Amino acid sequence: MGDDLFVRWAAAADGARVWRRPGATVVACAALAHWDRLVMSGDPDALAGLIREVLPEVGGTFRPFGPEELVAAVVARTPELEVSAEFAWMDITEPIGGTPAAGAGWLGEDEWDEVAALLTESFPDSYARPGESGVRRWAGIRDAGGRLVAVAADAWSTEAIGFLAGVTTRPDARGRGLAAALCGFATDELLVGRERVALLADYVNVAAIRTYRKLGFDLCRVAAARQR
Repeated sequence: MGDDLFVRWAAAADGARVWRRPGATVVACAALAHWDRLVMSGDPDALAGLIREVLPEVGGTFRPFGPEELVAAVVARTPELEVSAEFAWMDITEPIGGTPAAGAGWLGEDEWDEVAALLTESFPDSYARPGESGVRRWAGIRDAGGRLVAVAADAWSTEAIGFLAGVTTRPDARGRGLAAALCGFATDELLVGRERVALLADYVNVAAIRTYRKLGFDLCRVAAARQR
C-alpha cells in the first residue's frame, strides 16, 4: 500500500477492497468511521479516472476521502462530485503518559446501554455508537456516585493504527478535564503494539481540538466528497 497513512488505515479494515492504477490507489471500505468511504492516494488526474471507474461498482453511498488538497483537486476534475465536509485528522505516535486518570477503565458490554444514553444526551452526532460496525469497546469514567460521566470508544482501529471516537463528557461534569484524562488513558492503551493513535474532529469543535493538541496530537486537514 505504500506509505500513505490513510490508505494503510482503510486497507487494513474489515471488508476493504483495493483498486490500483498507475499513479492512483483507491480503497473502498463500508462503515469506516461511520461512512462508506473511498480513501484515495495518488495523482489527481489518475484518481479522477479511477474514481469514475470504482463508483458505479461500489454504489453512491461511498464518499471519496483523503487530504483536503487532494480531495479538492479530484473534485475539480470530476464534475459529478462535490466536497461535502472538511475536518481534522489528528494523531499521536508517543504515549501521553502522566498521572493515570482516576477511575478510567474499559467498560463491559453490560454497561453499553449507559454509554448510549450518555451519547444521546451529550453527543448525539457521534459517529461511534455501541454495537455499530467497527466499534469494539468503550472506556469510561464514573463519578463518586457511580454515574457514567465520560466515555471514549476504540472504534475502527487496525493492527497498526488505533482509533478513538465518541469522546464526550456529561454536560454537568464538563470543565474538570475528564475527557482529556480519559483520552490519555485510551490513547496509551491503544498505542501498545501500534505505530499511532488517530481520531477525526470537526473544526467547529474548537475546545476538543485544543484539548487534543495539548495532549500531543498533530493535525492534518482532510476532506470528504460525495456525488452531486
